[in-house]
Amino acid sequence: MNQFTSFNSNSATGNVDINGTIEYLTQWDFNYLTNDLELKRREEFGTYKKLSEDPLKIKYTINEGVVWSDGTPIDAGDLMLAWAVQSGHFDDAKTNDAGDVVSGTNYFSYAGSTSGLGLTDVPEIGDDGRSITMTYSKPYADWEIAFGVGLPAHVVAKGAGLKNEQALTDLLLSAPEGDPENPKKRPKLKKVANFWNTGFDTTTFPSNKGLTLSSGPYMVESMVPDRSMTLVRNPEYDWGPEPKIDEIVIRYIPESPSQVQALQNGEVDIIAPQASGDIKASLEQLSGFKMLTGQMLSFDHIDLKYGGVFKDVDVRKAFMNTIPRNQIVQSTIAQVIPDAKPRDSHVFDMGTPGYKASVKVNGSENWQEVDIQKAKELLNGRTPKVKIMYNADNPNRVDAYTLIAESAEKAGFNVVDGGLPGNKWGAALTAGGWDATIFGWISDGVGVTGVPQLYGCGSASNFTGFCDEKAQQAMDELIVTTDPQKQQELKITVDKRLFETGYGLPLFQSPGIIAYNDKLKGIEFMGNQTGVWWNFWEWEVAK
Repeated sequence: MNQFTSFNSNSATGNVDINGTIEYLTQWDFNYLTNDLELKRREEFGTYKKLSEDPLKIKYTINEGVVWSDGTPIDAGDLMLAWAVQSGHFDDAKTNDAGDVVSGTNYFSYAGSTSGLGLTDVPEIGDDGRSITMTYSKPYADWEIAFGVGLPAHVVAKGAGLKNEQALTDLLLSAPEGDPENPKKRPKLKKVANFWNTGFDTTTFPSNKGLTLSSGPYMVESMVPDRSMTLVRNPEYDWGPEPKIDEIVIRYIPESPSQVQALQNGEVDIIAPQASGDIKASLEQLSGFKMLTGQMLSFDHIDLKYGGVFKDVDVRKAFMNTIPRNQIVQSTIAQVIPDAKPRDSHVFDMGTPGYKASVKVNGSENWQEVDIQKAKELLNGRTPKVKIMYNADNPNRVDAYTLIAESAEKAGFNVVDGGLPGNKWGAALTAGGWDATIFGWISDGVGVTGVPQLYGCGSASNFTGFCDEKAQQAMDELIVTTDPQKQQELKITVDKRLFETGYGLPLFQSPGIIAYNDKLKGIEFMGNQTGVWWNFWEWEVAK
């Protein structure tokens, strides 16, 4: 597991696995997914109710007595801040073809898609001060998973220099909607957004304990930089299931062999190492431990920036022709899954209904083998300098980089190693300074909003600057489409455009391994981003 970097896992820079794990342990919400990808409501925390179908109107209410770990009630102010972040309501930025802002401002750097809640106007706050009601201008396919509470509004208000939470709520209620044709400077809102974007980033235990506030069963008690984090029970928490374990210590051990050794030595009780043949074999030799395996809803890929050295589509496609996907698969996941093959879709997970249908038509057949001669023809004598960024603590990414660099240089590319430590590469995705990047996406396994989140024009999680009119039209229609067959057709359209415009290439879909001390009970495999933590409140240590 990588090192912790932020208490805001929903920001573009904080959106990495360990930060999301801490959020899941400490921040409660209106629902969660089981390992069967079944949506379960947390009605002990709060409720949401569809008030009408046309127009779609949803009311969210926090239950009385639900508070942050400092005793402050969770209320409509927190919901309003979450809506402001997740809707993009105040954004008025215009971008160029490379995705760079040329006028106006994108306020909150939200890692999710704003396309869904962007269909809503300013919510109405209920008289009880614990509810908000949103009205959508169009139907929205993912309305039930669209909204989460997020960060404490009273902490963000203070961090932005406002008097209190009410002042923040008043600001959000009164500020005009963003208009890219007539952008306005809104310094107070910008301070709020700036604090939300970066104010929760830290690798050490912060002096401002407001950054660590919890609304769930656990709260962060201490941190050892680049080594570990300790979580204990939240004394204010008395809603929802009570966890059976008093304290959880999370160790940051990026190297999989070191994780296995730590498990064997009793330094940790559970690990989720990167799957490889060697790791699986090592775990099978241990006694007193159990192992679970399964298919993850995640895939590794290499993405190319639509600007700089890769502004020319021929240069992008030349580089794609050098990527040895089969060789990468053989050196990584084939050690766990002997018949593993490269993944041939950017949008569909292997094994899902739309995958085979998309692969037949998305153009992935053009990228099955390395073609150095074709790459040279497309380059036409050019020798582009390409910096590839990746997590240098991840052995699969190191292998992929090494094989890609070796192959690309045969075609005339001058490849620069942009590998970064595990606690730095996530922030580098948004900071720039790279031409191509190797990393992984993992989906929650439900809904369609993840597509515009990754590939929508101007999305904070769209790091390449990809912005295609045909793909965007399909994504705009996708989020308001409830028919599953039509959703599949629209997703295939996006998939095709990603291949046709030279976005980069998917590499492989990841297998998963969990190993744990057999004294632990309640551990179950989960393939989405929640991973093994999905039912942590059911864990217990046998006596």
